[in-house]
Amino acid sequence: MFHGSIPALVTPFKNGALDRAAFANLVERQIAGGSAALVPVGTTGETSTLSTEEHKEVVSLCVDVAAGRVPVIAGAGSNSTDEAIDLVAHAKAVGADAALVVCPYYNNPNQDGLYAHFKAINDAVALPVVLYNVPGRTVVDLKPETVARLAKLPNVVGIKDATGDMDRVSLHSALIAETEQFVLLSGDDPSALGFLAMGGAGCISVTANVMPEACAAMHKAFYAGDLKTAQEIERRLIQLHRAMFCSPSPGPAKYALSRLGLCAPDVRLPLTGPDATACEQVDVAMALAGLST
Repeated sequence: MFHGSIPALVTPFKNGALDRAAFANLVERQIAGGSAALVPVGTTGETSTLSTEEHKEVVSLCVDVAAGRVPVIAGAGSNSTDEAIDLVAHAKAVGADAALVVCPYYNNPNQDGLYAHFKAINDAVALPVVLYNVPGRTVVDLKPETVARLAKLPNVVGIKDATGDMDRVSLHSALIAETEQFVLLSGDDPSALGFLAMGGAGCISVTANVMPEACAAMHKAFYAGDLKTAQEIERRLIQLHRAMFCSPSPGPAKYALSRLGLCAPDVRLPLTGPDATACEQVDVAMALAGLST
């Protein structure tokens, strides 16, 4: 269903407010660059500091600008099950193709609670759901056995795995072998190529914000059986992958985009932008990747 390079889009700000024009331009750039789908208002989209109204507006804008040219997987997670259901329902109402739903954060539910959370969403809204497991941010870890249970639900179609644990690809594949079309998407740029080699379908990427063409080309080369080219592209991108997290994300990505003249580097508190040392690391990584600013 979903595959390839899928950017987790930043949400541009200007003078503290949404920069709608910059966001629309970023969407157009991603489509022109060969991205296979779009994820608005995920972690990289700073969903945690958007109001509910802003969140919904960004999803609607992404759907409108994409205009059916690529799928839109709308970020729709919350640590409140009722709020998550509302966001998924909105995503469906405005025409998103799926929802990316992160594990509930802060509450620290057990595996039964996680299953019940996602099942409630599955039962409430008939929209494809991609699970999102990122223990480094949520504290909870959606175990492969729980993923296998959830994969049997009709609307749960895949998972974005941001653990960086390559064993998970094989574990998920083994546990859901009987479930057709359940997609495994990496949420970790540095291991994305390895993830593909172990059976993954693609990557929901931070780096693709900055270099959509190269990220898309790496995936396409791999799918075409040209591992050498995929490896060459990945070697060119690896320092940029690392630089995207040299300071709290999405600060480095927004700084890189600002260097390209595509949006302001602004992030919302409690995040602050990268310091001079981090900015230099991003500059060096962009140059190594072949980007001129």
